Amino acid sequence: MKDSSTSTRDSTRRRIVDAAARLLQENGPGAVTTRGVAESAGVQAPAIYRLFGDKNGLLDAVAEHVMATYVSTKSEIADNELAENGDPVEDLRTGWRAQIEFGIANPTLFALLSDPARVPDSPAVREGEAVLAARIRRIARTGRLRVTEQRAVELIHAAGTGAVLTILGTQHDRRDVGLADELFDAVMRHIVVDTPRYPESSAHGAAIALRASISDIDVLSDSERQLLAEWLDRISG
Repeated sequence: MKDSSTSTRDSTRRRIVDAAARLLQENGPGAVTTRGVAESAGVQAPAIYRLFGDKNGLLDAVAEHVMATYVSTKSEIADNELAENGDPVEDLRTGWRAQIEFGIANPTLFALLSDPARVPDSPAVREGEAVLAARIRRIARTGRLRVTEQRAVELIHAAGTGAVLTILGTQHDRRDVGLADELFDAVMRHIVVDTPRYPESSAHGAAIALRASISDIDVLSDSERQLLAEWLDRISG
């Protein structure tokens, strides 16, 4: 159980992050000043320095907060939609479009979350990657994935990041969000087949599909599953 001082600190931190996120969304990064955030959150300016160090630390916390909330909502929506249509490829497409929309609507946060220096230590980014990996695994279980799961995740992630950066770098009156849809289709043609058939060989495709379901094989021990996973990775890779 948290003591009162810890609870107070957490409550103050949440108020500051919420205030900064609101200012960022409504008025852009220039509005996120120590004084402005302090007034909006109802705290003294020194509290921001104690909790976040500086403005960059505060912006990092805001990015984590907004992205974590978005990822949680995105995961729930994806689960509901998948239950309705049963098509993991369309589920992936829905997630892709939501990610593109988020990046375009939150350019400052997207830049923070795409910074290579931050990505390895970002819980929100890792959670987002886990959601993407889960979607890819659903496709793999149907036998429709023609590359390894890891390769598919990397390709989708790279394409999505590139699409958002390209659109954001284009003048507003010339932006074409359809570019992202075309890029998604191009990537999908490379990583997915229309029906459960295996382009290289039946062993290659079967290995990918079985690898995606290996955690469900309860007749094997943990060490046996690990060994089987290594074999399947070699076959599919």
